[in-house]
Amino acid sequence: MSAHDGMFSAEQSCWFVRKVICWRAAASVAWAVLLLPPITAAFVILSRFSLLHPIQTISECLSLLTSASAVFSLILLCGVILVVGFLNLEYYTVIPTIACSKIALLGQLLHPRQLLNSLVHSIMGMIVAWCCAITIGGRYETLGYPCPQSDGSDGSPQMCLNEYHLALLLAGAFVGFSHSLLGVIHNMNYVSFHTVQQYKYLRFKGSLPLVVKCSAAQALYSIRNYIVVYFFLGYIPKAWLCKTLNLDSNSSVHPLDSIAGLLDLTLLYHMWISASFLLFTWHITLLLFRIFVTEVYSFPVQSSFTEDAHQCLSKVLADKQPMILKFLALQDLALLSQHSPSRRGEVFSLSQPGGHPHNWNAISRECLSLLTDLTQRLVIYHDTVATNGRAKSLSTGSERKSSSETSVTSGTDDLMSPRPAFLLKTPASVFARSVVGSPKSPLTAPFTPDLDSPFASPALRRLTAPVEQCSPWFGTVQSPHVMRRVPKLWSTSTDSQINGSPQSSPASVPSPKQEASKPSLLAQFLQNRKEQVKNFLAKRVLIMYLFNKLPEASSQALFADSQAHIWALEGLSYLVQASFSEDQFGVVQTTLPSILSSMLVLQEAVDRHFKLPHASSKPVRSSGSMGDSTHKTLRFALRATLKTAIYRITTTFGDHLKAIQMSAEHRKRLQQFLEYKE
Repeated sequence: MSAHDGMFSAEQSCWFVRKVICWRAAASVAWAVLLLPPITAAFVILSRFSLLHPIQTISECLSLLTSASAVFSLILLCGVILVVGFLNLEYYTVIPTIACSKIALLGQLLHPRQLLNSLVHSIMGMIVAWCCAITIGGRYETLGYPCPQSDGSDGSPQMCLNEYHLALLLAGAFVGFSHSLLGVIHNMNYVSFHTVQQYKYLRFKGSLPLVVKCSAAQALYSIRNYIVVYFFLGYIPKAWLCKTLNLDSNSSVHPLDSIAGLLDLTLLYHMWISASFLLFTWHITLLLFRIFVTEVYSFPVQSSFTEDAHQCLSKVLADKQPMILKFLALQDLALLSQHSPSRRGEVFSLSQPGGHPHNWNAISRECLSLLTDLTQRLVIYHDTVATNGRAKSLSTGSERKSSSETSVTSGTDDLMSPRPAFLLKTPASVFARSVVGSPKSPLTAPFTPDLDSPFASPALRRLTAPVEQCSPWFGTVQSPHVMRRVPKLWSTSTDSQINGSPQSSPASVPSPKQEASKPSLLAQFLQNRKEQVKNFLAKRVLIMYLFNKLPEASSQALFADSQAHIWALEGLSYLVQASFSEDQFGVVQTTLPSILSSMLVLQEAVDRHFKLPHASSKPVRSSGSMGDSTHKTLRFALRATLKTAIYRITTTFGDHLKAIQMSAEHRKRLQQFLEYKE
């Protein structure tokens, strides 16, 4: 029965992929194909234009665009666009993969799936370069040509290798391969959601100059790197082709793998314009995919038909996969809570018959669950850093997971048995608490070595070491009474009203059975050997370079999925604010203590996190790539949204909040907001 229910639920969750995502991806590819002819025409003009004969050049370009070779090339380019669109749909993710060390990034680049992706991009790059060579014509048109002053044994002229054609083809393959690697490094498969809602045409028009700039700049750097590689290794493909196809080399022409051959400015220009054309078509396809996929989708708050109940907002919020469905549902919740009084009325309505606020209960439960999970994650990470990377053993049932796994544990296990923070991964999202090992998950958890590892930065170990009482830094994490406040604050159960079960404090004491057990002599011996190996490897510069944590990486990984929490905070706070005048039945008042407690506890955890090294340093903004870097500043957006959400509630209810039952710590913190002192 449970297996049947799980299958039925999986089939229901696929409706969104079939009916919405696939059609949006198809629409983005269709628009990219429609834009291909004008882009190709612009490339033909730029590649063949002559200042001395402009009218003749334009007439030649018009005749070329109507030729059979141009039509065939256009068909091949359309096929490439289709493959690029399929890869965008296959590899996209709404939660970026953040490598916390150089070795983790290297592991992502050498992953078999990524190697296959790089191979496909190289082949497509060579196909586009061949189309460019046919379009430019002249000396690039064919791979072989009759050798001058050759006498064949059978009377036919001997064929020579056209190195210009070969160099252009290899340049296309190299640019495609580089684009695939840069896609991993810059998280180009990451799809972010714009804060300001715009029409698709306006978004496309506003992003078009950036696409042109990024394509031209990336093409320039890729061609520069290709020239260096071809200078040293260009003889290998030349010799292989000459031997395989029985071609000769023309000794009267300078070889291109020499300084004299590579100083041909016309060749360099044609390489650069071809690479720019290749990258521009791919970037346009990616931009259109991002615009169409992230378009707002309006979910019904409640349905009159049972067969459509799984498409309602409250049901969709409870779904774990696909992630894009979860994010669009939270985005819709944030928008309806601000701009739609009629839909807010459906959220506050009671069921008939029965008179139960099912819609509000389901929506608030999912939002509070997200906030609680993020709080637990931050608390565990902070406790691990505070103990110099040695996580407290709170449960004997916690499992060590591989860095390449995307499976996650259930929400109850996460709350009752927190995992060590040195196993911290890019959140394989808190939404997928009951989904184990989903093969279609777009997430890839990065490798994050132990904080107490000898490969960790010495400065980080020094900063995260236990602080003595005589130190001037003692007590600055929260207050001089941090040791007294922490157990009381973090044991305040906000999720008990949500899940019906109390939380265990992260500072709980290990069981007597664990205290009584002592390691054996063999275990001590193995541990000593392990430490010796670590100390030995820590003295090697290359090992230190590969395994040292990247600045801010751990903090970015913690908040990688925080866009969902931002929408949950906005949705809850706006609904609570609107309930002051629109909630006729008082359904929000029953969960208002839980909402305030969850927000206050989360704010305490966020404030503690920003006291850690690198957490409050803002990353350098990069504008030279199509990769979306908004995930690097999500933690700052979350902190601002959290404070704004609490202020939104306190300014609406004012002194009425003093009648709510809550702990003394929460009441003291809430008073700071009421007095505008936060």
